[in-house]
Amino acid sequence: MISQVIRRVAVVGGTHGNELTGVYLIKKFQQFPDLLKRSSFEVVTLLANPQAVKSNRRYVDRDLNRCFAEEDLSNPDLMGYENRRAKEISAQLCPKDEHGADAIVDLHSTTANMGLTILPSSKHPFNLQLLAYLSEIEPSLRVCLGEHSGQDAPMLRSLSAFGCTIEVGPIAQGVINARQLQQTEMLVHAILDYLDAQNRGKPLPTPSHLTVYQAIGSVDYPRNSVGELQAAIHPQLQFKDYEPLHPGEPMFLTFTGESLLYQGESTVFPVFINEAAYYEKHIAMVLTQKQQLQLETA
Repeated sequence: MISQVIRRVAVVGGTHGNELTGVYLIKKFQQFPDLLKRSSFEVVTLLANPQAVKSNRRYVDRDLNRCFAEEDLSNPDLMGYENRRAKEISAQLCPKDEHGADAIVDLHSTTANMGLTILPSSKHPFNLQLLAYLSEIEPSLRVCLGEHSGQDAPMLRSLSAFGCTIEVGPIAQGVINARQLQQTEMLVHAILDYLDAQNRGKPLPTPSHLTVYQAIGSVDYPRNSVGELQAAIHPQLQFKDYEPLHPGEPMFLTFTGESLLYQGESTVFPVFINEAAYYEKHIAMVLTQKQQLQLETA
């Protein structure tokens, strides 16, 4: 078992203002703080993007979850609302003159059929053991390793080496689903229980291996010379997140009825398929490879 003392955990929601699962869980936790209380560490809650929440929008000026790269945080010329908010959050969770957050749990939702997904900030052994424990108690949970990992990544979770993003879906933007709300809250409590048990020297048992989906790149929609869409996700691929996509199978269906096939040389497992918020990012899906990790046990 990898040892790591946790003294302060931050539970964050509303990084995207129209992802209401996280927004309303944070409001609930702030109303009933004893729900998160654990004996061995402090838990703080944060509504990350209150202006976007108020407007029921993903963001005001810029995607807040892309504002946490060190070069952006240290750039005084970036003064849009989300850039200023990112600097405030960084100062709150990672103060230079006192103890900051040892672990961050950032609550999100997705329009893609991702079920319960966790994206860790790093492949640190402690992170992976936590995820293995969660996968054991919740078999439907999937672990997705992003292309950007470590504390140079632009996501809020990157403010801590022991950070993670919880994604739950599919759910429309600006909508609450009671079951997904319960599932997300269950994962938050399971994470806190695991960290508390580890702190108290009574670590919970974890498997020696972990299945992960490692992101290897993204694919955009077919577009014309002025950037307009020329195709949609193929009906055979829609809602098939985490399912294998083999070379030669359909990816897109053009508006004239032509199937466009996956041209890769190996089988991949697409995720975030047709995510509404990713149209502007020119991402139709993220391609991943399915891997089995052997975990450290010392």
